Amino acid sequence: MRVYLLALLVAATVAYLTTPLARWCALRWGAITAVRDRDVHAIPTPRLGGMAMFAGMLVAILLVSRLPFLEGVYANPRALIGIMGGAAIVCALGVADDIWDLDWLTKLMGQVLAGGFLAWQGVQLYQLPTGDLQILATPRIQTFLTVLTVVVAMNAVNFVDGLDGLAAGVLAIGGTAFFLYAYLLTEGDNPGAYGNANLAALVLAVLVGACVGFLPHNVYPARIFMGDSGAMVLGFVFSAAAIFVTGQIDPDEVLQRQRFPAFLPMLLPVAVLLLPLLDMGLAIVRRVGAGKSPFHPDRMHLHHRMLQLGHSHRRAVAMLYVWTAVFAFGVAALVVLSTTTTLVLLGVGVVVATLLTLGPLRGRSAPAPTEAHT
Repeated sequence: MRVYLLALLVAATVAYLTTPLARWCALRWGAITAVRDRDVHAIPTPRLGGMAMFAGMLVAILLVSRLPFLEGVYANPRALIGIMGGAAIVCALGVADDIWDLDWLTKLMGQVLAGGFLAWQGVQLYQLPTGDLQILATPRIQTFLTVLTVVVAMNAVNFVDGLDGLAAGVLAIGGTAFFLYAYLLTEGDNPGAYGNANLAALVLAVLVGACVGFLPHNVYPARIFMGDSGAMVLGFVFSAAAIFVTGQIDPDEVLQRQRFPAFLPMLLPVAVLLLPLLDMGLAIVRRVGAGKSPFHPDRMHLHHRMLQLGHSHRRAVAMLYVWTAVFAFGVAALVVLSTTTTLVLLGVGVVVATLLTLGPLRGRSAPAPTEAHT
C-alpha cells in the first residue's frame, strides 16, 4: 500500500505544481473558454488543465518504476506503454481541441486511434467475467470492444465535466473505490488469478493523485478548467485500468475465488462512471429525439438540473460527489461484505442521497457561475 500511496502523492504534487504552468500556456495559446449563451460561467476561463494532470501521472509512473515491489509490473512494459502512450495521444488531441475547437469527427478519430494503440500494446478485453468467463470470439471483436469501451468512457467523462471541480472529484472518488478493489485482489487468497491487478492499482493510484492535485485549482471558483485534454485523459486511463481487471483475468484460476459475485469486475467500472454514463445516455436520447446531433450542446445535463433544483454551485457538486460515492463504494463493498449486507447499505445510501438532493439543503439562490462543456 505504501508504494501506491507514494505514487499517488507524487502524481498529486506534480499536478498541483504544474497546473499554474498549464494556465499560463492556456492564456498564451488562446485556450480559453469564452462565455457563450448556453454557458453559466461569468468570465472567460483558461483550460488545458489536462496537461498538468497527464504530467503528474507520467512523472509518478516513471519515479516508482525502480521500486522492487513493482518489478513485476515493469518487467513487461508493453501495457504501460499502451496506457501512457494512448493517454499522450488523447492529451495532445485534447490540447488541440482546447485551442482550436476541433469538430466532433476529428476528435472521434483521435479517440479511436488512442484506443487502437492501447489494444495494439496488448491491453484488450479478452473475456467477460460472467460466472464461466466467456472468451470473446475473435481478435477483431476483442479489439472492437476495447476501442468502444475506451471511446465511451472518454466521452462520458467529458459530458459530466460541467461544473467547477465536478469531473476531477467524481473520478477521484470513483477511482479510489476501484483502487481499493484492485488492491484487495492483490492481497487476497488467490492473487495469481489477478496478476494484472498490481498494474491496475498503480494506474488508478496515479489517476486519483492527478485529480487530487488538480482540484485545488479547479474547485469553485475555478482558475482553470481541465478541458478536453483532461476529461479525455481521465476517461482513457480509467477505462484502461478497468479493462485490465475486467477482461484479462486468468480463467484457469479465477473460479477458485468466489468471495464475491463473478460479475463484479464488470459492474464496478459502470458504478464508478454511472453518473457520467447516465448523463451521456440521457443527452444522446434527448438530442436525437429533438432531431439534433448527439453532440449539440444544451443546458439539461445532470449538473444543470441540480442547479435548477435550487442548489448552489458548491452544493450541486457535493451532491453529485455523494451519488458517486454511494454507487462506487457500494459496489466495491461486495469484495468484503455479503451481497445482502451490501444491498442494504446501498439502499440506505440511495435514500440518504435522495433526501440530500431533494431536501432542506437546497437554497433559492441563483445558479453560480461555473464551467460548461458539451
